Amino acid sequence: MNKTVRLLGTRGVPANYGGFETAAEHIALYLVNKGWRVIVYCQTEGDGPVTEDVWRGIERVLIPVTSDGWKGTAVFDWISIRHACQFKDLCVTFGYNTAGFNILQRIKGIPNIMNMDGIEWSRSRWGPVKRTILYINERLGCHLANHLIADHPEIEKHLLTRVAQRKVNTITYGANAVTEASEDPVRKLGLEPGRYLNLIARPIEENSILEMVQGFSSKRRDCKMLILGNYNAATNDYHRQVLEAASDQVVFPGAIYDPAVVQSLRFHSLAYIHGHTVGGTNPSLVEALGASNAVIAHDNVYNRWVAQDAGLYFTDAAGFSAAVDQICDSPAVLAGLRAASKRRFYEEFTWEHVAGQYEQLMLRYLPQTSAERYAG
Repeated sequence: MNKTVRLLGTRGVPANYGGFETAAEHIALYLVNKGWRVIVYCQTEGDGPVTEDVWRGIERVLIPVTSDGWKGTAVFDWISIRHACQFKDLCVTFGYNTAGFNILQRIKGIPNIMNMDGIEWSRSRWGPVKRTILYINERLGCHLANHLIADHPEIEKHLLTRVAQRKVNTITYGANAVTEASEDPVRKLGLEPGRYLNLIARPIEENSILEMVQGFSSKRRDCKMLILGNYNAATNDYHRQVLEAASDQVVFPGAIYDPAVVQSLRFHSLAYIHGHTVGGTNPSLVEALGASNAVIAHDNVYNRWVAQDAGLYFTDAAGFSAAVDQICDSPAVLAGLRAASKRRFYEEFTWEHVAGQYEQLMLRYLPQTSAERYAG
């Protein structure tokens, strides 16, 4: 069997941007090791022709794009799909933001599996025009793709309002296990290992950052609260509210992009705090489980399914404060949460497990030659 797949919809490999790129990299490397030919479409800056190279056994199609933001993404996706449609190879598309373009695969009879991400059009942070575009493309993706991947059972439930059960599978995101990390990045920020809470999230209202800061700052603590990200009180009212609510025990080092530093800060934290209220399986929460972190998370169906008994859950500032008290005051509670975190990670979120599920689904949609169909 000619096991070839083309991965579209991400900025490419190696991963430098976010969850989709990280997933594409790990899945692609897994498949290469399993004997697949893997082609990944990669967005580059600038102008010029489409070129190709090889990175760690993965064939890369490098597409230069001059535009930024959504326009640049749309241009990149359109060129990627047109290029992929020169062939009959199976496609796996990450995201539905430009799903209307995937009609090309349908017309040419090229199988396309689509990871549908979260319910992006429902998020309040998008304006009405962007939400409308996302809503339309979600609908198009559901019907143009041959099979849909949900990253969380709740996302699967949503997709089942659009398509039949046979067309949907839940496959989560993965993470690497972290069993050791340097303490140097922690101490350089004036923190002590095991004496701070760790937050990694976009500084937006739907991530409950203000409620967590208010709850933490409501009293003096035996630990600190570390918040990664850029906060600008002069240009963003929400940022101003967060900064004004913070006590002197809340540390704002800015955005940190070095993966090794972030890994150290996560690994040595007392607990990972997660205020996301919407979305499916959040990569940052999965990475916290990979580091065996105790978790304090906003109480909703998304976070509860991911963290399960590795977490304490809150709905407001007072509830967050009470959860911090439990972790700080009870070594037994903390140890139990950390053990549950490690157990939950190895049960569901290793890349070997996640990529293996992708491969089994992809095998169902591989185009076959007439000789292969006859042999089967």
